[in-house]
Amino acid sequence: MGKALYRKYRSRSLSEIVGQEHITSTLQNALKQGGVSHAYLFTGPRGVGKTSVARILAYAINDIPYTDEDETHLDIIEIDAASNRRIDEIRTLRERIHNAPTSASYKVYIIDEVHMLTKEAFNALLKTLEEPPAHVVFILATTEVHKLPETIVSRTQRFNFRPIDNPQAVKHLQGIAKKENIDIDTEALELISAHSRGSFRDSISLLDQVRHIDHRITAKDIQAMLGIAPTESLEKLITGVAHADTASIVNTLKNIQEQGFQASMVAKQLATLLREALINDKHYFDYNITTNILKELIEVPVSHDPVSYLELALLSAATKINPGSSHSRPQSQLPTQPEQTIDKQTTPNNPESNQTPSSTKPKKPQAKSESKADKAPEVSNTAANESPKSQSSKLDADAWQSVLDAVKQKHNTLYSILRMATPKFDKNTVVLLFDFPFHQKRINEDKNKQAIIGIVHSSIGQDVELVCELATTQSKKPDKPDTTPKTDDSVDTISNIFGSAEVLES
Repeated sequence: MGKALYRKYRSRSLSEIVGQEHITSTLQNALKQGGVSHAYLFTGPRGVGKTSVARILAYAINDIPYTDEDETHLDIIEIDAASNRRIDEIRTLRERIHNAPTSASYKVYIIDEVHMLTKEAFNALLKTLEEPPAHVVFILATTEVHKLPETIVSRTQRFNFRPIDNPQAVKHLQGIAKKENIDIDTEALELISAHSRGSFRDSISLLDQVRHIDHRITAKDIQAMLGIAPTESLEKLITGVAHADTASIVNTLKNIQEQGFQASMVAKQLATLLREALINDKHYFDYNITTNILKELIEVPVSHDPVSYLELALLSAATKINPGSSHSRPQSQLPTQPEQTIDKQTTPNNPESNQTPSSTKPKKPQAKSESKADKAPEVSNTAANESPKSQSSKLDADAWQSVLDAVKQKHNTLYSILRMATPKFDKNTVVLLFDFPFHQKRINEDKNKQAIIGIVHSSIGQDVELVCELATTQSKKPDKPDTTPKTDDSVDTISNIFGSAEVLES
């Protein structure tokens, strides 16, 4: 059986330790000066060299060469606190430490994952750390130092190990790959290093995992192995959110899921992209929206249903954005007061129709003998300024646009959903066709429906009945017939994700 690479290339001396020079230099000087402490505490993330340094230090204290991790020495005792965490094991340790070393100068106890000890075990260990025998040295290692009692920490010399930065990790991996004759791209090594998040052991294990690929190992091979979604898909999701294109978001997530990429990994990748964008002052969205998305993405891996949580997070963010895309009518293109002025100038019998726009002369009072027909346009214009009711008494596409404008001013979230619906008008009935059951159900809620009906009445002065339906291949966008056959993949995907979604046929 071959030896794992992370064991084969484990450091054998302090000078071989990479990325922890602030610790190794201090320990080397202490060994030269004879300043050995009775207790050390090594803290930091996993896979950065804590146990390796502990073993090297244990042998160096006793001036014994350390050549193979498989060798054991009677006076160097390693204890796994995860499986020896009870007070009985610590009591046994306290009884044995008084025995003198068999052949070495010091008896060294390496307690790994020391934070796993019980409260009673810590209390039993405390007295020993306070007044240990002169021939005993303790080296405690942990990834979660915050779980250690302060009384324990204060009785040790603490060394904080850092995550290995990517350039150092890539250089180290290149050296191992060269020695093992592994043909791998630098870009692939960078992906391995980034995925390992500063852990040497994890990065070397990943290299060991892909070494048997029978061709030159590329970044695509690493992406497939780690389940990393392509950058193009991530950028498509971000673009979909930025343009509030919910169909693009849903379909892209569906494609990502079908390719076998996990939602938790996609969320981490998106969070990394958005974080780098903030650091580099590249704005995909408004700052507040970006930070809110980051908060939601952090929760995806720990949620009960990561797939649904990720989709809801992106769809919710999309509804809060007003994109300048073809899916919505930009505010600068909405009807404004100058259009009303044009209508006023072209109105028959308007006494001001011949005035130039640049005229600054005040209006003269109208004579009492003016006819009612002459006064009619002014009354109409005054009413237009005071209330939108007289702008349109007919329920059509133009009137519906004025309704959307009014909804946007009062209910931005409802506006984001309404503008994606296809309206159909039949006398006093408005039928809204939605692509997704989630949107249909949202508008179909009684409070939302009544709010929209009220806005319709105040906008065009007409009482209407609002009907919300799910678009089918026959009813979807009747004004623009589509000759390309379409399927209900999007509807099926949403139903699967939300579970209890009910698809209503019109």
